Amino acid sequence: MKEISRDAYRAIEDIVGPEHVTDDPALLDSYAFQWLAELVRPNLSHYMPRPWAVVMPKSTEEVAAVTKVCNKYGVKVKPISTGWYHWAAPLKDDEPTVQFDMRRMNRILEIDEKNMVAVVETGVICAQLQAEVMKRGLNINIIGAGCSTSIVASASAYFGGGPSSYFLGSNSDNLLGQEWVTPAGDVIRTGSLSSGCGWFCGEGPGPSPRAITRGSLGTRGGLGVFTKCAVKLGPWEGPPVLEPKGKPPAYRLPIPESFRVYTVGTPSFEALANIYYEIYDNAIGYIFHRQFNLAGADLAAALWLTYLDPKGTMNDVETRSKDPEVGKISDEARVSFQIILQGRSTADIELQDRILDEIIRRTGCFKVERFCEQDFAEFTNMYLQRMGHKHCNFIWVGGYMGSWMQPGTPDFVKGYVKTAIDGFERDQKSGLLVECGGDAMMGCGSTLGGGGFFALEQFVSYDPNDDDSVRACIKHMEDAIEDCKKNGIPLGKEYLYLQIGWTDERIWNDLAKMPQQFVLNFQRKIKEALDPNGLGDRNYPWIPEGWGKEKPIVTAEAGKPGKSAAAR
Repeated sequence: MKEISRDAYRAIEDIVGPEHVTDDPALLDSYAFQWLAELVRPNLSHYMPRPWAVVMPKSTEEVAAVTKVCNKYGVKVKPISTGWYHWAAPLKDDEPTVQFDMRRMNRILEIDEKNMVAVVETGVICAQLQAEVMKRGLNINIIGAGCSTSIVASASAYFGGGPSSYFLGSNSDNLLGQEWVTPAGDVIRTGSLSSGCGWFCGEGPGPSPRAITRGSLGTRGGLGVFTKCAVKLGPWEGPPVLEPKGKPPAYRLPIPESFRVYTVGTPSFEALANIYYEIYDNAIGYIFHRQFNLAGADLAAALWLTYLDPKGTMNDVETRSKDPEVGKISDEARVSFQIILQGRSTADIELQDRILDEIIRRTGCFKVERFCEQDFAEFTNMYLQRMGHKHCNFIWVGGYMGSWMQPGTPDFVKGYVKTAIDGFERDQKSGLLVECGGDAMMGCGSTLGGGGFFALEQFVSYDPNDDDSVRACIKHMEDAIEDCKKNGIPLGKEYLYLQIGWTDERIWNDLAKMPQQFVLNFQRKIKEALDPNGLGDRNYPWIPEGWGKEKPIVTAEAGKPGKSAAAR
């Protein structure tokens, strides 16, 4: 790694204060320690590259000033808010990087009840804002990663879908005005904010650069730092304060009279697709999600019934899974999903209830009786209203990787389910992955408001502290990529994960095979304009001019836009 002048560190100290910047190796390693790192790092290390320094800014002005210092001294920048994936860390060992830790920017700046808009800083988490807006009869969409996640991250920089996106919209669509510090250190305001009209609109009046920062997956920290944003809120007909009951960990949330909470079973994925279309077309439902299969179809019923039992422990799951009565529930819930209805009145909720019953009848589906009983329904209500149980992702052996999750219509998604299930069952036979059943696929009922677009993610549980298990997970990811290629299916999340460990050249070679090259070429031009010194990383995808059409020659240092010899 190249040496960086101590003048750079002292300049950052002058901006944020010495107590808000560090290059202590022990503290830096705490940022480098990342979930999924062992799947992409040399020697299966749990550590991503160590940052050169970590900075905790308090304002947009401090972020911009530090970014300008980084431009002056040739240091890359990478923001992290609440963190989730390994790509929140620096990606390369030989690139000195300032990690912006955004937790000090944790203010709710405004809640506009009349216009149903909230303005927040990057460190505000979903649970924090939800608690405040519910007091006002409003609610937010909490993404699938849970209530401890940053709202700005999901709205401005990454995927924003969650169990309530069907009704409340995806955060990436709910994004209104935002404040963005580019890699050059410039402050850009998008939407109506850019015209001095406030935070109410994401697309103007006037020109708006939101399309540069958004799309399906956003910039993933690769094109500067988002410091504030406004998000659209939705109606909440429940109590102003959630009051859980029961013993940990299976807290339960009482179900208001104007709500219904069900788990609906289907006889096949064909029937699942059909009932999804019916729910979309009839516009019923508030939360719509396929949640409990994350534990695997063979073990899910045993796990959640044990979880609900105050005396149950993880040691009981295997025994309980062999109980014939639990086996019957497993079969009923094998291809199932959860739906929560919210009514504006007694008549409204009763109408929605009758419509759902008719949809179930017409599609040959059914309610999973045990999962619709009061205790389990209240547990489902707590789980999906707050999304506070994300630790369950890691429940089997401490590590999981989510593969597949290609989004599309129900007919598209049902087309890859069998391939995903068969591939997981095949790879489980190694004995190095948790044998929970090939269907550990979960996902939102829709990632777009109103329905029509969803995906299923395969939860693959591995032991991150067992090298053989880690290698088996890597192999499964590679197998999934090959399964996609053989069956003409677009590549899934495993491809995004594995890319983090690849060289720029390998990524560019793959990108050069994409049919829509103009997108990547435009993104190169955007990067050249907004990031002239290459401070952002490859999470914002682009390819060098002419790459793949001739022998590639990169004239700029790796990770920065460059031109081929022919282009010169």
